[in-house]
Amino acid sequence: MIRRLVTLFLCVLTLTAKADVPKIRVAVAANFKTVLQSLADQYTRQFVDKEKKPNSEPPEILVSSASSGVLYNQITQGAPFDLFLSADTRRPEMLEKEKRVVEGSRQPYAYGCLVLWTPSADQPLTINDLKDWKGRLAIANPATAPYGQAAQQVFEKLGLWDTFQPRLVRGSNIQQTWQFVESGAAPTGMVAWSQLVDRQGAKVSFIPANLYQPIRQELVVLKQGGETTLAKQFAEFILSESSQKYIESHGYSHLKSSSRGKG
Repeated sequence: MIRRLVTLFLCVLTLTAKADVPKIRVAVAANFKTVLQSLADQYTRQFVDKEKKPNSEPPEILVSSASSGVLYNQITQGAPFDLFLSADTRRPEMLEKEKRVVEGSRQPYAYGCLVLWTPSADQPLTINDLKDWKGRLAIANPATAPYGQAAQQVFEKLGLWDTFQPRLVRGSNIQQTWQFVESGAAPTGMVAWSQLVDRQGAKVSFIPANLYQPIRQELVVLKQGGETTLAKQFAEFILSESSQKYIESHGYSHLKSSSRGKG
């Protein structure tokens, strides 16, 4: 399965990449895909403004998104990514130990925030309501998605993990979890605040930060892609103060902030 995914990935890149244009291939965790694509657009516009040379082409940024666990498997199977933005610290650290990353490139770029989302209810479900909740509830798969792992920690802290097992609807990643709730397949779910921050009137309640380990999202520059210089430059752009403010405005805690979410 993994080899088929890698083959498909290479075919898509072959069909979409422009010839003779510098390009980097970025693997990004599902929760951060939309923000990354916007940052990529900002980066290329800044490149054009800075260069101001006739016929100069900005670097092309090719984005692939999935759960952090799936992307990690693709990377270890040889997918030629240049930059990996995970939703956790574990996978980047594993890649670092496997000597697959440029030395010193592993850094946090955002802190995620978990919320309970109940779109069809008059009032959003709160953490205190869970012990009496009898319906289904969507979470991301704890085995592959850091937001799912955080959701499991919440249930375990509340002593409700075993109770909820028959009623959990597991998404392969946090984006699919969001889709389960959005479509009504599950009436409520634990999703990322970044997925709803732009939705006016979204019925969410924030999960106290002391119920789960910080969702510290880290990036690494990968050796196997072959475009380490461009990947480093784009990583620096993501970590710049202006980009961090943009990231914070889209539902993540600022790297310099000690708070993460609202209790």
